Amino acid sequence: MSFRIQPAAPARPNRCQLFGPGSRPAIFEKMAASAADVINLDLEDSVAPSDKDEARANIIAALNDVDWGNKYMSVRINGLDTPYWYRDVVDLLEQASERLDQIMIPKVGCAEDVYAVDALVTAIEAAKGRSKKISFEVIIESAAGIAHAEEIAMSSPRLQAMSLGAADFAASMGMQTTGIGGTQENYYMQRGDQQYWSDPWHWAQAKIVAACRTHGVLPVDGPFGDFSDDAGFVAQARRSATLGMVGKWAIHPKQIALANDVFTPSDEQVQEAREILAAMEQAKANGEGATVYKGRLVDIASIKQAEVIVAQAELIAGN
Repeated sequence: MSFRIQPAAPARPNRCQLFGPGSRPAIFEKMAASAADVINLDLEDSVAPSDKDEARANIIAALNDVDWGNKYMSVRINGLDTPYWYRDVVDLLEQASERLDQIMIPKVGCAEDVYAVDALVTAIEAAKGRSKKISFEVIIESAAGIAHAEEIAMSSPRLQAMSLGAADFAASMGMQTTGIGGTQENYYMQRGDQQYWSDPWHWAQAKIVAACRTHGVLPVDGPFGDFSDDAGFVAQARRSATLGMVGKWAIHPKQIALANDVFTPSDEQVQEAREILAAMEQAKANGEGATVYKGRLVDIASIKQAEVIVAQAELIAGN
């Protein structure tokens, strides 16, 4: 282990982030009643330019009036290359209640993007005497964003989460696809008559996870565009969870249960993790650094892996 210990990521459930456009206030109550851990009310891509002002007002009213229970409340502002983002930040922090937990910053390409929003948020918090400090989530959606993922991950103490936005990322990279997440038809290997599809997003996700885990940030998988394909969504989510991501976006309510199921450790996983910890405790008592569990070697590294699973389960159960 390095002398510089990795900081822990925020201890909060983030299995599913449910998105809803600010221009559709009729769905807010349903979002509040859902099983999503995080609610992302959107001012960006899902809202037409002519509806930006109304959507912003809708979201402020909802943050003030709707009972969101224990949901972590996030608002995705417009990109810093638009004329809308500063008003998003100013109106949210000056008019919305302290029920607002987080601002999601889209299309972040460098640490300076986060700094710009941080400076504005900090000034408004001080001016208005807001007691709860707003957290940030950033979306990596460009070649610049993935190239600068680590400096972005360490850009602000407000930063709690980082997501991969597959659609804009694909466009920025010049990828020949219109799919949002999942395997792509032409990204395959051939052996004889058999084709094998691999994951074109794997390397970008792995880089995001490494940057996040190094700097105590939650790595989150973004959208899966084909909400008619449950099996494809689950496959993508399982790959993401295996890589170390903590959750996934839902762009349709039917995806909530799928994400929660994948990113909640099963009873069998938790039981096995507890048994590994117990086996290692017995080994330690015997003066041994390793032992055998179900025919396989377990050691100090196994303790760390098992502790992650148990901690996840306890965090979700206690929420």
